Amino acid sequence: MRRMVAQSLRRRAMPAALLPAFLLPALAALPARGHAADAPLFAPPAPPLVTSGPLTFAPLVRLVVPAVVNIAVTQDADDPHKRQPVPPGVKGTPFERRFRDRMRSRGEEMLGAGSGFIVDPSGVIVTNNHVVGEADRITVSLSDGTEFPAKLLGSDDLTDIAVIRIQAPHPLPFVTWGDSRQINVGDWIMAAGNPFGLGSSVTAGIVSARGRDIGASPFDDFLQLDAPINPGNSGGPSFNLSGQVVALNTAIVSPTGGSVGIGFGIPSEIVAPIVAELRRTGHIDRGWLGVTLADGDTHDGVRITDIDRGGPAQQAHLHTGDIVLTVGDEPMDSSRTLIRTIAAEHPGSTVQVKIRRHGAVLTVAVVVAHRPEGMDD
Repeated sequence: MRRMVAQSLRRRAMPAALLPAFLLPALAALPARGHAADAPLFAPPAPPLVTSGPLTFAPLVRLVVPAVVNIAVTQDADDPHKRQPVPPGVKGTPFERRFRDRMRSRGEEMLGAGSGFIVDPSGVIVTNNHVVGEADRITVSLSDGTEFPAKLLGSDDLTDIAVIRIQAPHPLPFVTWGDSRQINVGDWIMAAGNPFGLGSSVTAGIVSARGRDIGASPFDDFLQLDAPINPGNSGGPSFNLSGQVVALNTAIVSPTGGSVGIGFGIPSEIVAPIVAELRRTGHIDRGWLGVTLADGDTHDGVRITDIDRGGPAQQAHLHTGDIVLTVGDEPMDSSRTLIRTIAAEHPGSTVQVKIRRHGAVLTVAVVVAHRPEGMDD
């Protein structure tokens, strides 16, 4: 009966707009149901964490795009063993049709297209090794359409970095390196390059993550970017808002072949010193310890599970089961960290390796050897 009365009362309740005026102030003073009278339902507005963003990228585009180049690579068409199909990302684009017609008349076959950027006014260009590594000929197109043949100065397969050079009759526009260590997740970036053969294209987005390992090599340490990156963007730069290069665009994850907002760039902190070494010597010499490592079975350090016969570790009397704690002053928290740290040492140099063996902590001097060719871990 009480339930029926209550329902009847609810049905007969007048809307607030129809209540007598003298009741409205009293109703307004009542607390909201389920909340204390002094506890507001919503917090007052707080100052925004981000107070401003770029209203336009146009000034940045004008500053840096003249130093971004398109790269086309070709192979001799009369050699069937070297002929390769055009990458899917370039098929069907105006670039492919125009370039095929021109290359066919020269007895050449297009292998692919990519991007690069000039880092020295004399014509030194940075790109990906997978863009130029198999080419018989490399052609670079500047943003104004001028074309030059290019020469490979050096490349590094493990980090997918290459340096090429063109000879221009005048100094060229160039860009400088920014410090990728200062980049935070959420920072703006702008990518530039040659997606699908459409030269001088730019896209913008943010840094989605740092330190990504995508299984490309033991030296993976990518910035994940959500600026659209597509086939043909490989080898192009990503810029901070100061117009400095903070990443070398290298790879995408996509089920369709186009951008789904997951792209990867090699941070400038890795690229810049490798480019300097490639310009100096044409190759990269890396250190090698001669051990097999295991992660996950110790809270600190990395366990040695096997030692190469005659390698530096054996000569320094390291043992299977030793746990590497530090190399020099740097803690070793994973096998990848240890591989990178040793690889950064010049072959022939001596490093102090702190280990734990049967509960005792020891320091062993190890003479780093030259990393054998063809090793991928």
